[in-house]
Amino acid sequence: QVQVVESGGGLVQAGGSLRLSCTASGLPFGNYAMGWFRQAPGKEREGVSCISYSGGNEYYEDSVKGRFTISRDNARNTLYLQMNGLKPEDTAMYYCAAALTGGSWWSLLLPAFYTYWGQGTQVTVSS
Repeated sequence: QVQVVESGGGLVQAGGSLRLSCTASGLPFGNYAMGWFRQAPGKEREGVSCISYSGGNEYYEDSVKGRFTISRDNARNTLYLQMNGLKPEDTAMYYCAAALTGGSWWSLLLPAFYTYWGQGTQVTVSS
C-alpha cells in the first residue's frame, strides 16, 4: 500500500521559517520525481517545487525562488521543503506528490503528472 505523509506545517509569523517533510512508503522512492504543491481556499492547486529522482535537478515556482529549497534523502524515503522568509501569500495546504520518472514532464509542476499524493499539511503565515 502506497503511503505519502506530510508533516511540519504550522502557524508562523511573516518572515519566519518552516521545514516540511514528506515520507513515502510502498513505492520505490528513488524511482520517482517528487513535488510540492499548495492550495489555498478557493484557489487552484499550484506547483511549488519539484526535484528529480536523484536530487540532481530542482525546479521552483517563480514566487518562491530564493526563499524555498527542496531536497530529498532517498535512503530515508523522505522529501523536504525548507521555507524561509515566509509571506502571508504562502498560506495554503501543502501537498507532497510523486511522479514516476519516465520523462521530464514532472518538471512542469502540473498535478496531472503526479500519481501519488499525501493528505497535506497546513501552513499559515500571519502578517
